[in-house]
Amino acid sequence: MGGGQIGFAAVDWAIVLGYLAALVLAAVISSRGAARTTQDYFLASGQLPVWLVAISILSTTQSAATFLGGPDQGFRGDYTYLTSFLGALAAAVLVSYVLIPRFYRIGATTVYELLEERFGRVARQAAAGMYLVGRVFAAGARLYMAAIAVAMVVFLRVDGQTITIAAFILLVLGIVFTFVGGIRSAAASDLVQVSVYVGAALVTLVFLLWLIPQDPGAIWAALQDTPPDGRDKLTLVNLSLGLDQSFSVLAIATGVLLLYAGNFGLDQDTSQRLLACGSPAAAARSLVLSVLVAMPVVWLFITIGQLLHVFYERPDLMGRGAEAATSFSGEKITVFMAFILSEMPPGLRGLVCVGVIAAAAINAGLNAMASVVIGDFVRPWLAARGRTMAEDRLVRLGQWIMVASGVAVFGMAVVCYYWQRISDMPLLEFALAVMTFAYAGLIGVYVTAVFTRRGSTESVLAALATGFVTILAFQPYVAGPLGYGDWAAGIAFPFQLVLGTVLSTLVCLAGRASVR
Repeated sequence: MGGGQIGFAAVDWAIVLGYLAALVLAAVISSRGAARTTQDYFLASGQLPVWLVAISILSTTQSAATFLGGPDQGFRGDYTYLTSFLGALAAAVLVSYVLIPRFYRIGATTVYELLEERFGRVARQAAAGMYLVGRVFAAGARLYMAAIAVAMVVFLRVDGQTITIAAFILLVLGIVFTFVGGIRSAAASDLVQVSVYVGAALVTLVFLLWLIPQDPGAIWAALQDTPPDGRDKLTLVNLSLGLDQSFSVLAIATGVLLLYAGNFGLDQDTSQRLLACGSPAAAARSLVLSVLVAMPVVWLFITIGQLLHVFYERPDLMGRGAEAATSFSGEKITVFMAFILSEMPPGLRGLVCVGVIAAAAINAGLNAMASVVIGDFVRPWLAARGRTMAEDRLVRLGQWIMVASGVAVFGMAVVCYYWQRISDMPLLEFALAVMTFAYAGLIGVYVTAVFTRRGSTESVLAALATGFVTILAFQPYVAGPLGYGDWAAGIAFPFQLVLGTVLSTLVCLAGRASVR
């Protein structure tokens, strides 16, 4: 793997410890003691500022998938993923006008309360349950990606055992930094984490430009004409109408827009932050701001991948041959991690690896999962029996639910180690595709609830199941044995989500008109 020394030096470990100390300090300062009410623990009593919520949403929506997957996307392909943020911006506006005002109008603590008004408590809890399943999937995928980097750094090998240990270490860190202060601590740690991983990316960009013995103009020209077929790696817009293209204009205007709408408006991990803003207008501003800030951040990581292509695959520009490692102790790895471990000097290596750890950022997701269990299951269960529970006891229960949620996410991270090997998808697409399992059904249900008067409890349950099963049917471990694997492999995840959403909507609409 290149010519550098592999392994951490003392200065690298000092940087890691310094980062952990900064996280602890941020958590302590932000929490200012234990939260005493669920409103404060889960929603910060609606007092989080717009800019902090925007950064926190950025941390949630980008994470390790961007840190490792962005450079991988740039190394393999071009800039077309950037245009997906047009879909994200449209989704942010849609959610800001259609859903956020409704959530604030009913004083929601979770977004699934809206369904109880239309379809009853069972439908609300079914949607909340689907979110929990989807969040375990998505957070597990994120944890798995960060665990790859930690396993490489700490153990110098990637296998099932080291992924398990690394994922457990990251999980413990996530719980520790959120356990006491709740969403306030999570948002504060998100701020530290985003600052660290964006800073690490900037350092990497500058270091790569220093290593490449060409001026920016020569690099630009070379990326416009890459051998052997003269492909333009600077392409920004993909006008293909093929269903196998994940980031074409067609995919962005349909499935990608739906993906972001589901993430912004129906996923408690993101919407919890929006509900902590204090008003619909503030929530809308923070959501749009998060998308606008995300665009240059993603550009930065894709550009790193483009420069890695020059460094490893353009000896005509480098003046020497170089080879990017594709495996590490027999396991596939990302080109970015290969570069970090084999080419970066001590100090810089520690800083960038800390960026990978920062991008893991599962702490707020655990808090969101606990808020759904408390708000959509525990409170209604108590109310149905005419019982109440003191707020401080609910907070303590929420803390332990967060721990239990973490265990589930940890288990999913280990499963993802094997899952990604079966699917053989690039990391960025894998992380996005995992999210569609829950979103297909949820979007269909909310389209029915918000824009029509149809639907029933039974049709909601059927719609959620339909969306999940539709996405499941496209997975290679299902499609292959059933004999349609080649056909299914030609449908990119945005179009899978479109089909799942259409089918779930039709199923939900089949319920007789609601009288609520």
